[in-house]
Amino acid sequence: MSIWRKYGFAWVTLGFFLFSLVLHWVFGWLAYVDQQQAHGQPVDTGPYLIEMLRDTFENWQSEFLQLIWQVAGLAVLLHIGSPQSKEEGDRVEDKIDALLRVVDPQHAEALIRELDERYPGRETAVPPGKD
Repeated sequence: MSIWRKYGFAWVTLGFFLFSLVLHWVFGWLAYVDQQQAHGQPVDTGPYLIEMLRDTFENWQSEFLQLIWQVAGLAVLLHIGSPQSKEEGDRVEDKIDALLRVVDPQHAEALIRELDERYPGRETAVPPGKD
């Protein structure tokens, strides 16, 4: 799979972001030129750059950083790092192990060991009644 397809959503989002940023700066320039001409001042890029950088960072602080924190922060703190997430996964895995033991008691332990070796990262649960 190509990098364009694999990260298609990110590319489209980046395109929208760059498009809006360029338009922000172009329309900012047009407004700056009108304002300077209305006041009889020379059109200079130095003050324009300072004004646009200030405006851009104000927008980042009020919009993008808040949104990024809400999405990324909640994803990390609430979902990934949440004890409930791990417990829920362990609970489901224990239920499946129990079902395997009921459906095929003779081969269940071997199958569970095989799956645990294939997909490491979890301590093997102790079968009920074998503590």
